[in-house]
Amino acid sequence: MPEPLPVELMNTVRPDGDVLDDAWLHAADLPGPVDLGQLRDLRRALRRLAADATEDPRAPVDPMSRPAALAVLNVLAEQAQARLIWPDGGPPERTLHGPAAGVIATMGLELLAGAERRRLRACLAPNCVLYFVKEHTRREWCSPSCGNRARVARHYQRHRQD
Repeated sequence: MPEPLPVELMNTVRPDGDVLDDAWLHAADLPGPVDLGQLRDLRRALRRLAADATEDPRAPVDPMSRPAALAVLNVLAEQAQARLIWPDGGPPERTLHGPAAGVIATMGLELLAGAERRRLRACLAPNCVLYFVKEHTRREWCSPSCGNRARVARHYQRHRQD
């Protein structure tokens, strides 16, 4: 998966439905036990907080207040435990253990409170509800198809006014 796991979870909401299903869970290779209800609550919370972090002008897909979103994120993040592993001949590494929602909540907390937050973006292509982490200075959309859709819409607007 190209995006950080919290962003991938946020992106399981699509304009035409919910793709948080067994196929996504298998592809995501989530750590720990999975509770779909917790993942859906976490997704709502992360999307609300990402909207605030990116000043997203789009209407929310599934509205939630900021205090409620913070409460969900913090309660779930408390379920994850950080551990340090230090293999012989290798560098030390921090790992997270616990239920999948707790691990993803902790990763989301780190994303939203860390330096990567400045690179978090809402895709503003027509009819897109996704988020992405901007890795390249010229990247403006979540995918090439969204970029194409945005360019076609701009072209249509320019020629419609003629």
